[in-house]
Amino acid sequence: MSSCDSTARSSLPAPHRLADIDAELARRSFKVFVQQAWPIVEPAAALIWGPHMDALCDHLQAVAEGRIHNLLINIPPGHSKSLVVAVLWPAWIWARRPEWRGLFSSYAGDLAIRDSVKCRALVEDEWYRGSFMRGWDLSSDQNVKSYFQNTRMGFRAALSVGGKTTGFRGDAVVVDDPLNAVDAHSKASRDAAIRWFDQAMGNRLNDLRKGVRVVIMQRLHQEDLSGHLLEAGGWDHLCLPSEFDPRRRCATNIGWKDWREQPGELLFPELFPADVVAAEKRRLGALGFAGQHQQRPSPAEGNLFRRSWWRRWHRAEEFVPEGVESRLLPEKFDDMLISVDCAFKDTSTSDFVAMGVWGRSGPDRFLLDQVRARMGFSETVKALLGLIGKHPRARARLIEDKANGSAVIDVLRRRVTGLIAVNPEGGKESRAAAVSPEVESGNVFIPLHADWVSDFVEEHASFPTGANDDQVDQTTQALLRFSRARSGAAATEALAT
Repeated sequence: MSSCDSTARSSLPAPHRLADIDAELARRSFKVFVQQAWPIVEPAAALIWGPHMDALCDHLQAVAEGRIHNLLINIPPGHSKSLVVAVLWPAWIWARRPEWRGLFSSYAGDLAIRDSVKCRALVEDEWYRGSFMRGWDLSSDQNVKSYFQNTRMGFRAALSVGGKTTGFRGDAVVVDDPLNAVDAHSKASRDAAIRWFDQAMGNRLNDLRKGVRVVIMQRLHQEDLSGHLLEAGGWDHLCLPSEFDPRRRCATNIGWKDWREQPGELLFPELFPADVVAAEKRRLGALGFAGQHQQRPSPAEGNLFRRSWWRRWHRAEEFVPEGVESRLLPEKFDDMLISVDCAFKDTSTSDFVAMGVWGRSGPDRFLLDQVRARMGFSETVKALLGLIGKHPRARARLIEDKANGSAVIDVLRRRVTGLIAVNPEGGKESRAAAVSPEVESGNVFIPLHADWVSDFVEEHASFPTGANDDQVDQTTQALLRFSRARSGAAATEALAT
């Protein structure tokens, strides 16, 4: 430093000089800005910093600097996500680029307005005005709760998911919690949020080449907006589960990776220690905790069908690895059947068709074979005939009397015997709950070596929040049939005695 620079700096009052330095540090670093602004937006709650805050700030800064264009953040509730993303981040960007325009939305309009009001209060605070307003101010004629603008034509607009977006375009589209947790199991609500984002909110950018999108939420269902975006691709994904799972360690394109090493290591133990996390597990249940806290919309062990419940079978000539428990397949069965779940549409995007061949030996049930694919009507008929030819002893052929199943029955009734139209009673979940004790008790066996077994187990584990349920439907249909048949035989034996 030259003597002139030294003299110039010493001529400034110390408080002003330090304030200018702090402001410049905050302007350069979003993390520093959050730390300085926190007492203004949360005066009653001391800032407790954790590594997850570093992750949030680093990725949002990368978005602001153009290093990330589409950012999806999955994080548990209670980790200051709305405050960081919807309140502090837009105020920080205005400190750097007051002409910036942001569209912010949430599933409820009042939540979007709540964060808008907080952001406006921060921008109007004396600290912010003195530190960051250089040549601009808030516009007096465009300053309401849901929309406020500055004299450099930058604005922040608050919208609701499903609401009108016509007329608004911004440099950033931010969606904070697009779906209410109570609507997680409503396909109509999930589809509406996805349709709104794809067709309305997601493309309301001034410049599609440079504009950015940020979606932050807790996972609620495999087919929620997060699932839709991940399937579509093109998104940087920051995933922060409450309990660390090394098999799902998150790493992003800016060089960040989950810092934790031990399985079950907590995300934010300072505020969510082990006893609090345990209480959340009890309150939300396995399904709710898996989605909202673990960002995995099915528990590690599964929902109605846990992964560890399924027993395995093998044939005499098949190799069984050491330490693997597997039962030798019986030579004969008391009963055999084919269970078919048909699709509703003949398209490449329709549901799968699932056909399972099952055998019963005393109290035990064995899934012997399965065909599963997206098939049109003709392919479904051909596949079923092939399965019947391969397993002629499966004399009962159960077909759900819905979707393409009704047509399959009509076409094949004069060609093969044993076609039984099934009109299922109750909902899918109630039927699954009725047979899950059989799986839990260890009476249901699946092949040790079939290449489709992994998908079969995963679909059952994720039910009812998984993307598909065709294999679950064919399973419940078969097991319910066996249970009724066995109950009838037991009643006949009782009468005979």
